[in-house]
Amino acid sequence: MMKTLTIGYSPCPNDTFIFYALTHGKVRVPGIEFREQLEDVETLNRMALGGELDITKISYHALGHLREKYALLRSGGALGRGCGPLIVARAGTTLDDLKTCSVAIPGKLTTAYLLLRLFDPSIENVTVMTFDRIMGAVSKGDASAGLIIHESRFTYPFYKLEKILDLGEWWERYSGLPIPLGGILGKRSLGRDFLLRVEEGIRESIRYAGTHPDEVMGYCRRYSQEMDERVMKSHIDLYVNTFSLDLARDGLLAVRRLFAEAEARGIFLSADEPLLAEEM
Repeated sequence: MMKTLTIGYSPCPNDTFIFYALTHGKVRVPGIEFREQLEDVETLNRMALGGELDITKISYHALGHLREKYALLRSGGALGRGCGPLIVARAGTTLDDLKTCSVAIPGKLTTAYLLLRLFDPSIENVTVMTFDRIMGAVSKGDASAGLIIHESRFTYPFYKLEKILDLGEWWERYSGLPIPLGGILGKRSLGRDFLLRVEEGIRESIRYAGTHPDEVMGYCRRYSQEMDERVMKSHIDLYVNTFSLDLARDGLLAVRRLFAEAEARGIFLSADEPLLAEEM
């Protein structure tokens, strides 16, 4: 008997690249069909808090609040080096200004905001908006600075903005580890064996995308918000990497270190449940 699972991911090119084959019948997971739901990452975070999705892309910040309901899969996530969120502003804005000026952020459950809190908890004057509105808001003066993610790291110069801080670089220097941005979660109620089948299906979906790039790019282009083709490909090249296939030792160390730092500061509580689906 087939079971239909809801699977949530963002319209960003790395996610559509990763999940195309899985959600379009190019890769089959025995006994499972997938119904996709594409939303921005903060919407996915909120939906997961409500238990609305069976499988979902998530910010690692949000996972800190979800470990009782969801387990982490090893495949499909966004983690690496040189790919972290940036703080950008108009010319003349300094790092010290962030303590008093308004900072637009892409959501309070995003890993980007968690990194900002770890870097300097005194930066408190934040305004939440969807990630694609932040650069325009900063450029027009509606916010003094912006915390940007996704493809915005490639396009902020077009808005005449300057980089003040690369939070990914800061994390890498501080921890010596890659930056964990987003992972893939599955409901614990589905069971370990079921989740491991999904994990392997996602891995196969990534491999399919790597061998059929022209086919997959059409799907990516449909959701890329008229993104420049070169930006779209750069985005995929940066965020779809070996960690997307498997978190491996360094990836897991990075996730556990991020959680330990957040727990030590009281940002979220420690959890008794095992982190990974394979540990259930």
